[in-house]
Amino acid sequence: MKTVRLVKKAKKGNKEALLQLIMAEEDTYYQLALTYMGNAHDAMDAMEDMILILYEKIEQLKSEESFYSWSKTILANSCKGLLRKRSKLVLVDEWESEHVNHHELGSNPHRINSAEANDPYLNSERQMDIQTLLLQINEQQKEAIQLRYLHDLDYQTIADITQVPIGTVKSRISQGLKRLREYRGGEQNE
Repeated sequence: MKTVRLVKKAKKGNKEALLQLIMAEEDTYYQLALTYMGNAHDAMDAMEDMILILYEKIEQLKSEESFYSWSKTILANSCKGLLRKRSKLVLVDEWESEHVNHHELGSNPHRINSAEANDPYLNSERQMDIQTLLLQINEQQKEAIQLRYLHDLDYQTIADITQVPIGTVKSRISQGLKRLREYRGGEQNE
């Protein structure tokens, strides 16, 4: 358990150990922040806030095994705090198309082949389709679905990040997906 060993070192004040923990999941943190913030600059600001909070509060972490779940919760809360401060509405406009296939919203997304991933027209069309779909559901459903299918987080981690019971997370995802399926079905019948 390299993570546990690094967390223990970080709790004792070892900055290098904390940096190694953060760098091991740097892309995951960035994608999560980008989902909330909507642009790279704001996502980086949120990550900076998360790093400062992690450094200041690492000793408060009760279970070393929970470091990544705990740090993602801190990042999500940093994003929400920045959004409140800036009074922004977030529409995700920089999706990584290799992580999402809009035809598979009801199940885990599949990777897109490299020819599709390199086609800017297909990518922008997918992004518009996803954005249009996500406008059809409320913010809580949108957040839960993004965390589950874009970031592949488990229900418990989503519950920790959103600070609601796990049943509420499952309900938001289920109801959101149902609404998206209804919308897509109605759109195709027109």
